[in-house]
Amino acid sequence: MSTTTNSILMIRPANFGFNSQTAENNAFQSDDKGESAKDISSKAIEEFDEMVKTLRSNGINIIVVEDTPEPKKPDAIFPNNWISLHMNGAVLTYPMFAPNRRFERREDIIDRLGETFKVERRYTFEHYEEEDMFLEGTGSMLFDRDNKIVYACLSERTDARLIDKFCVLVEYQRIVFHSIDRNGIPIYHTNVMMAIGEDFTVICMESIKSPEETKELKHVLEQTGKEIIDISYDQMEAFAGNMLQVRNDTGQTFLVMSQTAYDSLNENQITSLSANTQLLPIDISTIEYYGGGSVRCMMAEVFLPKKK
Repeated sequence: MSTTTNSILMIRPANFGFNSQTAENNAFQSDDKGESAKDISSKAIEEFDEMVKTLRSNGINIIVVEDTPEPKKPDAIFPNNWISLHMNGAVLTYPMFAPNRRFERREDIIDRLGETFKVERRYTFEHYEEEDMFLEGTGSMLFDRDNKIVYACLSERTDARLIDKFCVLVEYQRIVFHSIDRNGIPIYHTNVMMAIGEDFTVICMESIKSPEETKELKHVLEQTGKEIIDISYDQMEAFAGNMLQVRNDTGQTFLVMSQTAYDSLNENQITSLSANTQLLPIDISTIEYYGGGSVRCMMAEVFLPKKK
């Protein structure tokens, strides 16, 4: 088992832009710069291409799939919300809150992955959309794959009943809690307030108001050997919780984060995080501003076993 992988699926956007349907409960999105849709899309593609170039230059296997022009999918750049790919050959697809995000699920992408990787189990959760129940992949859930634990903060996009079903399916333990922003609004995705690495977790503890939930969370993290790197609301709003640790073919690990996130960290946090992994900041400011997601949202980890 391993918490990190060297293979990442990324979707090159065709129509990136502000999504009014997701803005309903994503407080991280903005749309007040007055830029044209064409300029926003063009800048996002430039940032995407530069991110792929940076990751590949560090020996990380990036599988790039082009978004289809139609139907228009402003958030296609964030594939981690609709799919997860597991070591036992399982592929799971998930129910999405915003109707225009449901077009992002593409069987042709799964077929393409199946040319290189073993796809041996296929599970679908999207039918729960008919019951207004949502679970948005590794946006909603953080996996500690070594210890078979799912961490999730509950929200309109993260249904506790579906987490239970997921945990029965994959035989994971669940740790669920409530996380709110500084205005008392539930944080829409777990992966904007928390990141899990091999031996650390980055987490905005002040967003968890229940003493009981805080105690349980700290206990489990400590029991599983995760150093807690606590971030503030200001840092969370700068996407410091939206990081992902990956590895290259030689086993070297990198903690991928946005330049915005890196700039928000203090010296002690940088020292702690860089003790056992290399920090890799990447500028995706346009994608963050209009999309309300950062680098972790752009990367769908591929843990599927490779075909021989």
